[in-house]
Amino acid sequence: MKINIKETQNPTILKFEFPEFITQNESFEFKNIDEAKNSPLAQQLFYLPFVKTVYISGNFIAIERYSIVEWSDVQEDVAEQIENFVNNDGVIVLPNDNPTKKQPITVYGETTPNPASLKFVVNKALTKTAAEFKNIDEAKPSPLAQELFKFHYVKEIFIAENYISVTKYDSISWDEITLELRTFIKQFIENGGTVIDESQIVNSEKQEKQQIKNFDNLDTTSQQIINILEEYVKPAVAADGGNILFDSYDETEKRVKVVLQGACNGCPSSTFTLKSGIENMLKDMLNDKDIVVEALNG
Repeated sequence: MKINIKETQNPTILKFEFPEFITQNESFEFKNIDEAKNSPLAQQLFYLPFVKTVYISGNFIAIERYSIVEWSDVQEDVAEQIENFVNNDGVIVLPNDNPTKKQPITVYGETTPNPASLKFVVNKALTKTAAEFKNIDEAKPSPLAQELFKFHYVKEIFIAENYISVTKYDSISWDEITLELRTFIKQFIENGGTVIDESQIVNSEKQEKQQIKNFDNLDTTSQQIINILEEYVKPAVAADGGNILFDSYDETEKRVKVVLQGACNGCPSSTFTLKSGIENMLKDMLNDKDIVVEALNG
């Protein structure tokens, strides 16, 4: 059996591909030799001092290395070791005597008006509380977001009811990474990973303003604005992979401030949408031609 070496978008992770599938609809991740008890091959690989993590899925084994070596110096030796192990009838993964039934998950990518953001739609509910994460430190309530931030090209993540919006850095194109992200999200959810722990989400002051418990404390115009945003604007914005939150209304200046999240945050067309769409809608529905809408990116 011949192993094919393939680079990934993460320079510390290298794939060793097999000519056939080595797992049946299962994915495994091992962080150390103790976790790898049901994979004799992974246990052997952990004897290599530079092996940090071993992933086994489909037709490949992916290995994350520590920085003490470069893949160019060791990749051929690792491939040879894997080939010898398999050719000598070594067991890659032991059969699971108590397999858990995996729920089939469908994930597909949708473009958004923001060229830097892509919306990954899942065929199941993910959360009742939308959440936006700007970096891995903010992503503690979401194990999925924390893992996604390990991809060097992921800039921001927004998770809503049944989709994940990923915003990337400009240095890479979607053609290069869409399949990798879609596959990762699908396997993460299928393997029982926690997308988001809603109990850990601390609502910001902006979000608190929209909670029912605070709604009655707002002035009448602010309540009307929130109702309009919820009924008419949010569904359209969600379809584009984003979210909009009411921030404040200044009665003297007739200025409405909103927060844009997800794909809407930093979108080149968001200004046009605010002025030609939301602002005109509020002017008409509130019968006030002096209203101005200002965006505060989340």
